[in-house]
Amino acid sequence: MDKKGNDRRSQRTQQSLMEALVSLLNEKPYDEISINEICDRANVGRSTFYAHFQTKDDLLKCGFERVLDVLISGISFEESGHDLLLNTQSLFRHATLHYQIYRTLVWGTGFDVLTKEGHAALSAKFQESFTHFMKGKPDPSIPLDILSYSLSGTLLQLLKWWLDHKMPYSSEAMDEMFQKIAMPGVRLVLGSENPTEE
Repeated sequence: MDKKGNDRRSQRTQQSLMEALVSLLNEKPYDEISINEICDRANVGRSTFYAHFQTKDDLLKCGFERVLDVLISGISFEESGHDLLLNTQSLFRHATLHYQIYRTLVWGTGFDVLTKEGHAALSAKFQESFTHFMKGKPDPSIPLDILSYSLSGTLLQLLKWWLDHKMPYSSEAMDEMFQKIAMPGVRLVLGSENPTEE
């Protein structure tokens, strides 16, 4: 089999393992799921599992990275005049559509894994957008990496609160509240105090 064929087979195996983990997450907390159960559900041997992942957390992170790519691509920054707008509705909407999975993660250590990975990825996304927005402008009052880290942490903790409380508000309402909580400070840091253009 050529390299492309091997790659496709490897991707199919990884997808089967991820689907098995997701299926088990609908039945029990992440902490109680064993690698043996994942292998049985995916109909693969333990040696096959370890050929792709070192631990259960590695499998979870790999699956989450794929989901995160979709989520991050849906979190959009738009420039309106000298302002920066951030749309997070897609993240809350995704959690609404996959509530059972997110809920089980909140109850176990799985969400801690996802928060760590998600925090780093969201921080990088925010910093990239902020850097582009600030091109040609004076340095902000707070370093962009710190601003990005803080903003992504706020968003993820707000998501966790929402899930912990069984989503009492709509995804649209959560996005609106996030805007009110976080974005005034972001705009202040990015230069509303010191406009650079007349």
